[in-house]
Amino acid sequence: MVLAVVVVTFLLTHVIPGNPVQAIVGEFPVPPSYIAQVKHEFGLDQPLPMQLWLYLVSLGHGNLGFSFVNREPVLPLILQRAGRTLILMIPALTIAAVAGVLIAVLAAVRPGSVVDSGVTLITLFGYSVPVFWLGQILILLFAVHLGWLPPQGMTSLIGSAPPVTAFLDLVQHWILPGFAVSIYYLAVVARIARSSLLDSFRQDYVLTARSIGLSSRRVMFRHVLPNALIPVITVIGYNFGYALTGAILAETVFGWPGLGNLFITSIANRDYPVLEGIFLLSAIAVIVANLATDLTYFWADPRLRRGMGPNA
Repeated sequence: MVLAVVVVTFLLTHVIPGNPVQAIVGEFPVPPSYIAQVKHEFGLDQPLPMQLWLYLVSLGHGNLGFSFVNREPVLPLILQRAGRTLILMIPALTIAAVAGVLIAVLAAVRPGSVVDSGVTLITLFGYSVPVFWLGQILILLFAVHLGWLPPQGMTSLIGSAPPVTAFLDLVQHWILPGFAVSIYYLAVVARIARSSLLDSFRQDYVLTARSIGLSSRRVMFRHVLPNALIPVITVIGYNFGYALTGAILAETVFGWPGLGNLFITSIANRDYPVLEGIFLLSAIAVIVANLATDLTYFWADPRLRRGMGPNA
């Protein structure tokens, strides 16, 4: 699957309109000999099948290429930016997963109540509002008018600072983009979890558990919630798989120097090696997240373990 992604993305990035050589040399007029030299230096003068073969050979040796624009190897560049994206996305997705399940429990316990209607309204808002619009509203409100939080960036230009001060500064910069990212994923998790919980409430084992005198809390957390976790785990794992590229719009609005910001810049500059490296890393992340999700099913549902036999 990874090989198929590599081949397809390589072909797509090379057939999109635009000239990477123009992005490299800039807008100033240069002699044709220099353009030919740049093409030869980066292998752009080779036929497309030969470029693909050379890229696969290089990839087999662990070399993702050299960035046209940033003038540095692609792998360390992507890993550095991916680390910054994960700093933004992992806490946001974790908060969204936990909070989404909790508010879904509150809504499912009393379907049709004021709490349920409020949760439905919040999740509908979070699912529908565009991230780029919400980000600008957050900046105008909390950064421009109130002045509580910094509008953009990952850290302040404070030079060398104690670890606690640097951490608090990072948290301040994370709050606005973190909220803009997490509100959508929270809405998705909450909607799926609520629907799954309501389906579990209708099952016969819930009626049996209540008939023998179990408390509502025990019925919820011992019987209903574990049986409703499978679709919730699916959507959470799906979201974590896209953690590396899920914040492109948020990073652009808030100036967060992560992988999404690098992705937009590389598209504008036709930086083929960086684009291909980002696609490759994202594909691997999705496949690993899906595998981890499948393995989590066995932890969440004992019926799957029993189905594998005594050696499961």
